[in-house]
Amino acid sequence: MRVFFVVTHLLGSGHLSRTLVLARAHLKAGHEVTLVSGGMPVPHLSHDGITLVQLPALRSDGVNFTRLLDDKGDVAPESLMRDRRDMLLSTFEEAATDVLVTELFPFGRRSLSDEFLALLKTARARKNPPRICCSIRDILAPPSKPSKAARVRDIIAEFYDAIIVHSDPDVTPLAASWPVTEDISEKLRYSGFVANPPAPMHPDALGQGEVLVSAGGGAVGDALYSAALGAAKLDGDLHWRVLVGGADAAAKCAALKELCPANATIEPARPDFRQMLHCAKASVSMCGYNTALDILQAGTPAVFVPFDAGGEVEQSLRASALAKMAGIRVVNSVDLQPETLLNTVYSVVQDPRRDPQTQGLDGASRTVELLETLVKAPIHAD
Repeated sequence: MRVFFVVTHLLGSGHLSRTLVLARAHLKAGHEVTLVSGGMPVPHLSHDGITLVQLPALRSDGVNFTRLLDDKGDVAPESLMRDRRDMLLSTFEEAATDVLVTELFPFGRRSLSDEFLALLKTARARKNPPRICCSIRDILAPPSKPSKAARVRDIIAEFYDAIIVHSDPDVTPLAASWPVTEDISEKLRYSGFVANPPAPMHPDALGQGEVLVSAGGGAVGDALYSAALGAAKLDGDLHWRVLVGGADAAAKCAALKELCPANATIEPARPDFRQMLHCAKASVSMCGYNTALDILQAGTPAVFVPFDAGGEVEQSLRASALAKMAGIRVVNSVDLQPETLLNTVYSVVQDPRRDPQTQGLDGASRTVELLETLVKAPIHAD
């Protein structure tokens, strides 16, 4: 089976990270994988064995997802958007594809509708068109207007064979964040949560006994980093390790080191982060899909500070659900102060340590099975 993934991450790198987990699962199952990425390059994410095609990169202007910037931080010109579309279509034309998977679109990435719709029309026009699927996480940004939900339904009806939701419907059904009508419901396939294989303990026990602070691969953690360094100054006995994400991580690290007390370490995001979680006294992070699963797999006591700028609700909903578990607390951004953060860390490490979660995280292998079944089924079959 030949699978063609298309993903553009605009703020953090979670969308790309999750799609790479899916791509690696297909590769392991003996399938050919092409992954087209339209966001900023993320060097620490491995794509060994996967044909990775990088489009001219885009990112959002903070949480303004309608204002797209190029890799220099300038507003993306129409010429760049044309180049992206042309490169995407030419890459697809050269690929013999059995399944086309669009990550998030049409439920999101409306600012990239032109290139996605051009791709979908090209795919459907083939003599032997591929099956077309949408890959979405557990929780979506709800539509702000009924017309937006209606537009999504129209695109799904015209182009899509299936919608694969990477969650457990008993935990976070799609209807918790999106209006699921009957025509959408009949195309839903739940894969379970998509996690990397469990990471082993760090061979050097790096991070042992530390408070491990992270904000994913995006450039949205400034307030979290600042609060963590402030908390470190309040308790010199705790060591805090702050991992800085984003394309400008080196510059941010240099600036933060000027504010860094002796009991804190500042460095860019690391590829061995998941191994370090096993050693950490506690994790302080946002509550993106991938980070939440990493923490559940490791069993690390965790303080979540969900990202909620620009009216975002995804991480807050996820954090609230996870906070019912032992060893997990939530500090909302409005309450994020050094003393509050420190006291919450004190509190969470007093809970009994959770066992690492091993069940319900095989969504990548289940996605492989779902796509294999879809390809084998008769065309237009339910």
